[in-house]
Amino acid sequence: MFRTRIALFVGVTFAATILTAQTAAPPQQPALATPFLESPTQTAPQSLSKQTSTYEDWTTIDLAKSGLPLDSTGSVPLSKADVQGCTRELHRLTWRLNDPVDLYVIRPRGQQKMPVVLFLYDYTVEAAATFPQDRWCDVATRNGFAVAGFASALSLERIRPPRPLREWFVSELQEALATSTHDVQMVLNYMETRGDLDVQHVGLVGQGSGGATAILAAAADPRIRALDLMDPWGDWPDWLKGSKQIPENERADYLKPEFLQRVSGLDPVVYLPQLKGKAIRIQQVLSDPVTPDAAKDKIAKAAPAPDEVMHYPDIAAEAKALGSNGIVKWMGAQLGSGNTVEAESAH
Repeated sequence: MFRTRIALFVGVTFAATILTAQTAAPPQQPALATPFLESPTQTAPQSLSKQTSTYEDWTTIDLAKSGLPLDSTGSVPLSKADVQGCTRELHRLTWRLNDPVDLYVIRPRGQQKMPVVLFLYDYTVEAAATFPQDRWCDVATRNGFAVAGFASALSLERIRPPRPLREWFVSELQEALATSTHDVQMVLNYMETRGDLDVQHVGLVGQGSGGATAILAAAADPRIRALDLMDPWGDWPDWLKGSKQIPENERADYLKPEFLQRVSGLDPVVYLPQLKGKAIRIQQVLSDPVTPDAAKDKIAKAAPAPDEVMHYPDIAAEAKALGSNGIVKWMGAQLGSGNTVEAESAH
């Protein structure tokens, strides 16, 4: 069963934001659903997508080498609402068979072309329950940037037949990391086509598994200028050995040499040192049981500079230290969100 820790930031600007989620096991899955799509007749190699008509290389973070159709930047609008001076949009983007990405975009109405902050929450956080909340309009308006977000690969929202529901983010770690990293870059490609977002000034807020994705995406994409990472996962040998996220009856499978080899090229501790020149803040809650102490230490040591890492004894101390608007104010300062440029076109 999930034991989810949710920290509430009570303040004028950021009324409540999920800071970090910790779980002892993946969600209890119902019985396998009856597939409504036939599985591909071809058998894909382990490093290539079994769910796509165009195979996707899971060994690379580089979108150009992924095999995805790079011109798939069109969207299907699902909803649009005016909320407290903002426009909240939901778009469906598709570049894989049976795995659409539902992207939320919240931006102040009538504003100039502005930077965008993409929120990459842990795979346990339900995007459909998080981003429709009206508070995001306040976040965008007060801080001068657009807000965007979507559910990560292998989150429950994105598991569809014929994929068996017993598969989850960690059991398919290579796929989950690679495809989520590719998704970030494809989402930025879509945003470039809109004309109302400054995609050369992108910030990522990454939490848990989303923090790992944020690091990989920032290493692959120069458009990402700033990262705020909350309890990011990483250092896979130590993380898989000691994380309370993993059920004990599954752990041995993830410690096998072949599993570790598949994810070795997707380890955030390998890529963090390469992010010099980007604004980075790593926030680690020492009592967080999801990331073991050994992995926390290696992630902290991999940061480009020691002063980019902040430690808190518990979630209450983190909330007190950051205070009102503590996450988004820092991000706005890194992106220079007060210096927006005129939009090329209204959207």
